[in-house]
Amino acid sequence: MAATEFTIEIQPKIPERIERLSELADNLRFSWDRTTRSLFARLNLILWESVGHNPKVFLRRVEERRLQQASEDPVYLDSYYRVVSRFDTYLRETPRGEATLGPDDLVAYFSAEYGFHESFQIYSGGLGILAADHCKAASDSGLPFVAVGLLYRQGYFQQTLDGDGNQHAAYIPSDVQDLPVSLARNAAGDEVRARVRIGQHDVQLRPWLARAGRLQLVLLDTDLPENAEVDRGITFKLYGGDLDTRIKQEIVLGIGGVRALRALGWAPSVWHINEGHAAFSVLERCREFVESGLDFPSALEAVAASTIFTTHTPVPAGHDVFGHDMIDHYLGDLIKQLKLSVKDVGELGLKPGDGDGFNQTALGIHGSRYHNGVSRIHRDVSAELLGPLWPQLPADENPMSYITNGVHVGTFLAREWVNLFDTTLGAEWRGAQRDPEFWYRLDTIPDQLFWSVRQQIKANLITELRSRLTTQFRRNGVFETQIERTLRMLNADDPNVLLIGFARRFATYKRATLILHDPDRLARIVGAKERPVVFVFAGKAHPADVPGQEMIRKLFEASRDPRFEGHILAVEGYDLALARHMVSGVDIWLNTPRYPLEASGTSGQKAGINGVLNLSVLDGWWGEGYDGHNGWGIRPYPVNADNERRDREEAANLYDILEQEVVPLYYERAAIGYSKRWVERSKRSVRTLLPRFSASRMVAEYAETFYRPASAHGRKLDADGGSAAVRLASWKANVRDRWKGVKIRLLAEPPPSIAFGSQARIETAVALNGLLPADVRVECLFGEQAIQLREAGPVGDGEHRFVLDLKPEHCGLVSYRIRMYPFHELLAHPHEVGLMIWLSHNAD
Repeated sequence: MAATEFTIEIQPKIPERIERLSELADNLRFSWDRTTRSLFARLNLILWESVGHNPKVFLRRVEERRLQQASEDPVYLDSYYRVVSRFDTYLRETPRGEATLGPDDLVAYFSAEYGFHESFQIYSGGLGILAADHCKAASDSGLPFVAVGLLYRQGYFQQTLDGDGNQHAAYIPSDVQDLPVSLARNAAGDEVRARVRIGQHDVQLRPWLARAGRLQLVLLDTDLPENAEVDRGITFKLYGGDLDTRIKQEIVLGIGGVRALRALGWAPSVWHINEGHAAFSVLERCREFVESGLDFPSALEAVAASTIFTTHTPVPAGHDVFGHDMIDHYLGDLIKQLKLSVKDVGELGLKPGDGDGFNQTALGIHGSRYHNGVSRIHRDVSAELLGPLWPQLPADENPMSYITNGVHVGTFLAREWVNLFDTTLGAEWRGAQRDPEFWYRLDTIPDQLFWSVRQQIKANLITELRSRLTTQFRRNGVFETQIERTLRMLNADDPNVLLIGFARRFATYKRATLILHDPDRLARIVGAKERPVVFVFAGKAHPADVPGQEMIRKLFEASRDPRFEGHILAVEGYDLALARHMVSGVDIWLNTPRYPLEASGTSGQKAGINGVLNLSVLDGWWGEGYDGHNGWGIRPYPVNADNERRDREEAANLYDILEQEVVPLYYERAAIGYSKRWVERSKRSVRTLLPRFSASRMVAEYAETFYRPASAHGRKLDADGGSAAVRLASWKANVRDRWKGVKIRLLAEPPPSIAFGSQARIETAVALNGLLPADVRVECLFGEQAIQLREAGPVGDGEHRFVLDLKPEHCGLVSYRIRMYPFHELLAHPHEVGLMIWLSHNAD
């Protein structure tokens, strides 16, 4: 009989002198402060690596003897005291001149995932990392901010690749004591609870608190003994399970998130819904207003006035859609409390022309007055995609806006750059992240020094890749001679091979395999003896995404093709730790999405601020970032062509750029040992991208463009028992009821020509069908101007005259159009009602 094996963890006692290591481990600021992480790594680097850089686990397993030595080591203590001093100063001081709101303001930010650090696995990819960067920048700027999410016990899966390139997913449960969270307690010390009704029964929620610098995260957990077994599993897996699990998670996040904030005593003035997963928060907040005496339309106006909704993807699979039977089943009790029918609620989730399902993105739009995409191109795509929600508006004028994503510089700028900038640019570079003029100082750094730093960072990546790939190959039974042959190009002591990285979520629209379109041509590019090229691929496909997993397998197969042996490498287990190495260490960051499906693509921003040159389809953020000299752009082939033709043409363009520009430029070494023109382009990448695409800029833009206006607008509509919200809702209902009978016509034909300096009178008559002249705005679109016509009294038969004396400022033939739309001073956006009439000779 085999003996049972038991485990016991013998935990050290942290010496009093360095006892605040525990406090540092409990604040997620460690995820963006390297000096904090270095305090742990210096105690035992091997252990630090083996526990996945998790400081809480590390402090439970490090030898007490080593802690005692550190507490008596003057060099370590000096570092420790400096880190603790900076930590205290960071928490105590409010940054000057940063994005702040009023003293009574609080932004509540809802997201289904947060990617702070590889040791805290409640994220799957870009959305979560973006959400964490948003939080980090909000903390840095002193913004009053609380984040709401779910505490997944298994998080997202850990990936391995077998010997045939097949992806295997393993969900590893986390022990809550390993996470930087604590139970939320009230003033009496009792655990705080919240509760949501899912279907016909209640589910208890336990909020956990995580500190991230100056702000806190509220993370909800259903794994409680008092819940049924099926409900305890709601928060087990991120994006796991079926639609039933998904809607339950979104009820917990959206409805439970609002209730948890209330239970904790927080009263946000601004609510930011980061993607549709948290859209049910709109319904819960409406319920609160209805409970206080407002009717539902007025409640919706009060809620939407202080709400921002950000959409992150134009891909249909990224927008959750539930059947109306599911809405009725799971939210029936809430619908009754709203005093609505299922059909009434269903209209909030209806996206015209997109079936009759309940669309969470549509709910987010209906329940907010501030909406945005995450790049300029994505704004235009989203405006078209969501245009049916404002059916009479041209897409370029509907309320969709954009704030281009940014990345947290402190997290993703390599340590070597930080040290170089401290030495050559002075400490002020940290506060100049949004100052384009400051970054011209990069040109004062000697090219040789700049290049040597780039090479050191690259050598670190090569060391990491060799370690990971060796482990991967050995587990799959690859012979040592084969391993060495495959990794022969990766030499940390001589990191001069051109290294091209591709690492991201393996969704099919990202076209990871586009580079394989013409294998023979690719073989000629990578195999030149004097100018070799190595491609490194990493990333996960969702366990249910079979085509995405097939892409991984195809790349793996290509890596075993003798022509590509050592030139194409597929690395398993992509996580934030590998991401930090790759975005800073490769020479080229490759991105080949199918235009226009890349909403933003922040990995390229992380690469760009590290002097890595982007080679990307001109989609997402790169459509704004590329200036012709700070990387390379792949021109999208016309979208009306079939996908096969687009792939062929864009792959050919990619090969052309590699053959004719990238490879020759990189190997243009001459006597100095490096390519001067490559360094110039690399410097330009940092100089042009860092000040434009930082999370610091992004959060400041959210504060100015959305948070401040939403706070003011919300307070206005909420004042006096919501009287303004009642007035606005009543006005909208009246406008919508009468709009079909509203008409506009010319009173007289405008002159076909006028002399420069004179005026042309435009006179219109508007039949208002019972509306008042103040309820509409009549405009003349003259060139790029929208000029308002003034109301000039009644015409008769219920019509009102609106006139404009137009005095053009330039000569030439200019076209103009006349339009009319409803307008009210309480609207957050002039076109939010979505109604518009254009003057037409063909109109009745």
